[in-house]
Amino acid sequence: MLNEVALFFEKLGPEMLRRTYEHVDLTFFSMLIAVAIALPLGIVLSRSSSKSLAFATLGIASLIQTIPALALLSAIVLLFAVAALPPVGNAPAMAALVLYALLPILRNTAVGIRQVDPVTVEVARAMGMKPRQVLFNVELPLALPVIMGGIRTATVWTIGMATLAALAGGGGLGNLIMIGLRSIRLDYLLAGTLPAAALALVFDTLLGWLERWLSPATAAEATT
Repeated sequence: MLNEVALFFEKLGPEMLRRTYEHVDLTFFSMLIAVAIALPLGIVLSRSSSKSLAFATLGIASLIQTIPALALLSAIVLLFAVAALPPVGNAPAMAALVLYALLPILRNTAVGIRQVDPVTVEVARAMGMKPRQVLFNVELPLALPVIMGGIRTATVWTIGMATLAALAGGGGLGNLIMIGLRSIRLDYLLAGTLPAAALALVFDTLLGWLERWLSPATAAEATT
């Protein structure tokens, strides 16, 4: 048994490491773009008095979630081809991952800021804070645990979804899974699925710990 495990890692270990690096790289940049889009948009929605705007924006983000991943990736590849952009590679896969990651970050940002105690906000304003100072010094810090919950959910989703990047000619662990499926090779299937599952568990645990650490109750205990 040990010899088989040793042979497995001797044969596929370097490829697993390379594909895992590609997977993490693809996930990281997809999440970075998603946060850069969803966080400001969530702040805007939390400030908007128009319920129809918030409903429409969250509705569009929710609608994207209902589209099967393979169908969304295929549509993006087609759009890239029509727009004379490279339809093969990490770019179309990353576009699909960003779209899928938007909803939890967007929703949690808007909800988290709106759930901040109005009394706390009024006290900050009474102290002479400007709207920007209230946002960055009061509302966002208090809403950060909720926002981190959305980022945590989106990250785990993205790690799983990134295995489909291979279908668009991208990198990541999905390439090993595709080889295993095409050739009916269990070793390649394990080489792709096990690291992907491990990445999801590791990042979920780390971000869960960070989410709890950022919660007001934990922060208060840390200062006492």
